[in-house]
Amino acid sequence: NYILVNLAVADLCMACFGFTVTFYTSWNGYFVFGPMGCAVEGFFATLGGQVALWSLVVLAIERYIVICKPMGNFRFSSSHAMMGIAFTWIMSISCAAPPLFGWSRYIPEGMQCSCGPDYYTHNPDFHNESYVVYMFVVHFIIPVAIIFFSYGRLVCKVREAAAQQQESATTQKAEKEVTRMVILMVLGFLMAWTPYAAVAFWIFTNKGADFSATLMAVPAFFSKSSSLYNPIIYVLMNKQVR
Repeated sequence: NYILVNLAVADLCMACFGFTVTFYTSWNGYFVFGPMGCAVEGFFATLGGQVALWSLVVLAIERYIVICKPMGNFRFSSSHAMMGIAFTWIMSISCAAPPLFGWSRYIPEGMQCSCGPDYYTHNPDFHNESYVVYMFVVHFIIPVAIIFFSYGRLVCKVREAAAQQQESATTQKAEKEVTRMVILMVLGFLMAWTPYAAVAFWIFTNKGADFSATLMAVPAFFSKSSSLYNPIIYVLMNKQVR
């Protein structure tokens, strides 16, 4: 459950640097902390969101290896868990840090009360377009592919095991529980990150098109709201954790 603790830390980071700051700035009607504060808030909010995203990827891989056994009777140890956690932070920093050093930038987004990476302007000085492509491929397409593959194989494996045991009441119940959990996990992931990817892709393919502040606020809302329902899906519904 190391990765679940890591997920909780990520959600706490988003709550502290995302919700708290956004609530205060929304009360004032604009982002009141200036460019430096915007960069700090954007960095930590992005970092927390990415740690949560990659934690879900590592969790999917771990469950795939344990249940589907593609590596035989491989057993995870605490050192493997720490390597997985380190991986989530490395990938997250590789996404959140570049805007601090000139590859894109952090600017007020949506209703101008929170900050995030600049994926909707085309300033050549900040190379926003290449950063958008990088984020879309590395930090959305690849994680989605891994999660769909891992959980897809997991559901197939559970159904195979249920069929071999002649569909007893116990195996049917277990199959339904696993399938329900997988569906919720995938839907939660897509709900958090699809709006960002969709809006970024639309802007990238419709250069110069007009869009409203409300449209830009939607992706931030969904990605940051993941810190509310992640604990429900991954912790409260986990019998071992309960």
